[in-house]
Amino acid sequence: MTKEEFDLQIERHRADIDAIRQLAFDLHDGVNQTYDKVHPYGFHLQMVADGVLRYGHAVCAADADVLPLVFGAYFHDSIEDARLTYNDVTAIARRFMNDVQATMAAEIVYALTNDKGRTRAERAGDHYYAGIRQTPYAPLVKLADRLANTTYSFTHSNDSNSHMRKVYAAEMPHFLEAINPHADDPRLALPHDMIEQINSLLGA
Repeated sequence: MTKEEFDLQIERHRADIDAIRQLAFDLHDGVNQTYDKVHPYGFHLQMVADGVLRYGHAVCAADADVLPLVFGAYFHDSIEDARLTYNDVTAIARRFMNDVQATMAAEIVYALTNDKGRTRAERAGDHYYAGIRQTPYAPLVKLADRLANTTYSFTHSNDSNSHMRKVYAAEMPHFLEAINPHADDPRLALPHDMIEQINSLLGA
């Protein structure tokens, strides 16, 4: 899909996207979740969505996929952090889409939901990454999530962000391999320009 075609779909669905964004922001506010203990969690959700809006055209295969993809960006942490179930996410998505699209949106969110675990490695293990590799558009949303977190770690200075810069740099080769299915399906692809933006931050 060209950038112009993708952007046209964004504008066509602008009212729905604005409503989806507000629902996601309100959801995380409702569980008192913040980002970096400073910002409303919507700050992070918008950064992820911005990455999808900027690069989504490179992987989007159909006009009908644009809204589920954007929904996935805004709701990607809703099961993990905001106490929703898969069925809750599907029901919300159905307010804006048909059943096929709503299922696609919910599958993206489900794929990006960490497994149960005591450590970062346990929560994002082989099973977690396999789910991302098998789910249309989940690799893109996960990469947008990493771009958002990496960008933030380099633009806001505190001990936690300094630590995470090192974590992201060390993880990057494994992370890219873990979310890349090396498949012919464009919906599972990772935009090269998006990877380069992260690498430029990391000095790779």
